[in-house]
Amino acid sequence: MSKKTKSGSKKSKTPDRVFMHDLVLDVEIGVYTHEKGVTQRVRFTVDVDLLPAKAALNDDIGRAFDYDTIIGGIKTIVGKGHINLVETLAEDVAAHCLDHPRASAVRVKIEKLDKEPGAVGVEIVRKRAKG
Repeated sequence: MSKKTKSGSKKSKTPDRVFMHDLVLDVEIGVYTHEKGVTQRVRFTVDVDLLPAKAALNDDIGRAFDYDTIIGGIKTIVGKGHINLVETLAEDVAAHCLDHPRASAVRVKIEKLDKEPGAVGVEIVRKRAKG
């Protein structure tokens, strides 16, 4: 049986989700010599499950977890310089998202678009540690 909120509506067990799909950036990434000192096109797809807001957002972007939080984090991470592994990049993006107090889980998919025909990459799912 669903619980009712103060407003009388049923409380959903499905989390709210903020997403950012198909952002393509030039990234210095790769372990091989030919990947050093150059950029590669990398596609990011990120879905973040959110805990309910403890207080009303009142149409204030400063109180929300929004897609600019995701995009800004990704740009900061890749702006720090060369990253060897796609897995490291995915973990860093996930950690950035989970740093937000409302984030409960995140799915990060990263694809290197210039490696072999088609895209290759990783997809990870991380959840906020309990406690």
